[in-house]
Amino acid sequence: MPVVAVIDYDMGNLHSACKGLEMAGATPIVTNNPQELAAADGIVLPGVGAFDPAMQKLRATNLEQPINDAIASGKPFLGICLGMQILFESSEEGQEAGLGIIRGNVKRFRHEPNLTIPHMGWNQLELTQDSCPLWQELGNSPWMYFVHSYYTEPIDDAVTAATTTHGSQTVTVAIAKDNIMAVQFHPEKSSTHGIHLLTNFVRMMSA
Repeated sequence: MPVVAVIDYDMGNLHSACKGLEMAGATPIVTNNPQELAAADGIVLPGVGAFDPAMQKLRATNLEQPINDAIASGKPFLGICLGMQILFESSEEGQEAGLGIIRGNVKRFRHEPNLTIPHMGWNQLELTQDSCPLWQELGNSPWMYFVHSYYTEPIDDAVTAATTTHGSQTVTVAIAKDNIMAVQFHPEKSSTHGIHLLTNFVRMMSA
């Protein structure tokens, strides 16, 4: 089975991410070791919490360069939730610079009447990139599980792979560019559709 390195920087629900990857047919290893990241068949960058502490912990554990190296190697890379946001240049949530792998910023949902923030619960995707390998055999408008108050706003619309609508706001909730993919929702908590997405990710490692 493909080995997937799940990056450990004390900001992710590692157990649920690993369980989802196991159900998808991978062997997950939780690590912050650059050699193990380099040896893995794929990389998952999870994340739960706030932007600034995440970036501070990544830099304190010297993971910024190994992440860049893993992406440059061409192996499949998947960011999840906060792990998607920190791929961007900056966030309205804090002052730290993000990884800057994807150009753009992270924005907070605008308050409007009857809008609940955080955006929490099930919502449907509008798939905008037919070629994205994560969407294979998922069908139209799959349901996924969200918990977030901030969303990504890429400069290049071409990297947007899916959007969703919360209140009157339609926002980017998945990106795909070359071997880099990231999702704002939690596939590991999204039942059948989420596990199917992770299975598609794992299949990329033997393509």
